Formats: sequence, structure tokens, C-alpha cells
Amino acid sequence: MRRLLAAALVALLAACGLFALDLGRRWGRQAPADAPLVEVEIPRGTSLAAAAARLEAAGVIDSASRFRLAARVLGGSRPIRHGLYALPRGAGYAEILAKLQKGEVLTLFLTIPEGLPAVLVHERLMAAPRLVGEVEVPPEGSVLPATWDYRPGETRAALLARMQKGMADALAELWAARKPTAAVRTPEEAVILASIVEKETAVPAERRRVAGLYTNRLKAGMKLEADPTVIYPITRGRPLGRRIRQSELAADTGWNTYARAGLPKGPITNPGRASLAAVLDPEPHPYLFMVADGSGGHVFAETYAEHRANVERWYALRRAKGEM
Repeated sequence: MRRLLAAALVALLAACGLFALDLGRRWGRQAPADAPLVEVEIPRGTSLAAAAARLEAAGVIDSASRFRLAARVLGGSRPIRHGLYALPRGAGYAEILAKLQKGEVLTLFLTIPEGLPAVLVHERLMAAPRLVGEVEVPPEGSVLPATWDYRPGETRAALLARMQKGMADALAELWAARKPTAAVRTPEEAVILASIVEKETAVPAERRRVAGLYTNRLKAGMKLEADPTVIYPITRGRPLGRRIRQSELAADTGWNTYARAGLPKGPITNPGRASLAAVLDPEPHPYLFMVADGSGGHVFAETYAEHRANVERWYALRRAKGEM
């Protein structure tokens, strides 16, 4: 009898040892680098047992009961968090539990580049996968260009509201640090002038210089004569696809800065932080004129005579390329 009990005890200890070894292997297992991701929704208030059952049903883990036991023995006391997860099939229990406890839910991203007009922001919002609901085209200049994260199932209205709060917060921060040399009198004027700077140069190092040029023109009572302000009321920010007509240069649309002095009646795109900062701290210089230099930047001039010479060089360059 004693021998039978001893043998049974040895067998039990061996079985427990094997079970512990197996549990440890499942706990520390690493998912293959190319392991497919499986989406699992963990609703708010889900217990560990219910979450384990969902993970097993989705094929993320192979045993809900073993996962539950390992989590209680080895996983600490932190609760799991609700949300939609993208979990690697075949990962160890430790990795899966850590993601649930940290709340590493599935996150998607939507990039709004600097200078993207409102109509194209709207298109990107409507095309973004796994957002829900409808939104109207936002007011021009109300969205902060950035890469925005969102979760599947979030409403487009909620994401747009965060984008607009981002712009409001950035503008308030930059406005508080504005320099006395700025020509704009209100945050709204800062957005308008920054939108022109944004459309006029794609060279980051030029932003403050371009802002300084338009600041000089505003202070001198000159027309800004910015081509993008002519195009905006025609296309609402989309590419024009042709040269500007003389009739369009003369049309007083409220945006056209060839037709009247001062700022246009509203922004012509969504400017980024750098352009906002540039108009609130413009580069001090005497320049009043600029023309493209053929490399993406501009040549600046103080006098109209210098400017005309720069324009002629630009035309010669374009003729050499067959563009004129």
C-alpha cells in the first residue's frame, strides 16, 4: 500500500512538474515574426475568464483555462482593459496579458499634411477606414495639420473635433509668444496670413522670410499679390491645372490679393505650426518682392527693378525648359 501511495505521489509530482513546464512554455513563448494579427474585441467590464474565452474562440490562445491560471499565478494584479486589440496568433500568454493590461488597443492613423485645404481634409476623413458617421467640410484654416491617431469605431465628428482643438490650442500657444514685429492683429489674421505663407513656399527655411516679405507689404499698405489667393475661390484649394487668367487676376472675390490691399477675407488652406510661428515672428529684412528660382525656393528683392531682373531670369529658365 505504501509503495502504491509513493508511486502515486511520484506520478502526481511528475505530472505537476510537466504541467508547470508546459505552462511556463506557454507563458514565455515568442510569436513568430510573421505571425498573423487577430482582432479581438474586449467589451467594457469583461472579466478575465470571459476575455480568455474570447481569445481562445478567436484562435489567439490555445487554452482559456491555462491562460486564466497563468494570468492569476504569474500575471500580477493589474486589471485588463477594454477595447479592440490586434493580437499575434501564437504569442505567449505573458505577451498577450501584458497588452491587455496596458490597454495596447488597435490604433489607426490619419495624416493631414501642412497646407491641405478643407475640401481635401474632408475627403481624407471620409475615406479613412473604420471611422463612422458623416461630417461636413470643416471651415478653412480650422484643422491642425498633423498625424492623428484614432481607434476603429470612433466617429469622424470626434476626430475632426480633436483636429480643430489641436489648431485652437496651437494658435493660442503661438499667439501668446508673438513678437511685436508681427503685422497681424488677431489670431484669426494670423491663420489667414499663415495660410498664404504655407501655399507660397514649400521650403521650410523660407517660411520666416516669406512671412517677413508679406509683413513688410502689409505695413506699407501694398497689395500682397499672392497667386494662391487668386486660385482659392476658383478651386477651393484644389490644383488649378492651368495658368491664371488676366480676368481672374482682376476679379475682386474677397480673397484675391491682386484686387485689393490687405489680407483676404479668410484662410486659403490649413497652415501648419511652422507657418503660424513664422507670421508671428517674421524675419526682419527689406524685401518686398519675390519670384521662383526654379529649385522650389524663391529669389527676393528690395526694389521693383531688381525684381523685374529676377523675373526675366525666371522666364529665361522656363523657356530653356520648354515651359513657355
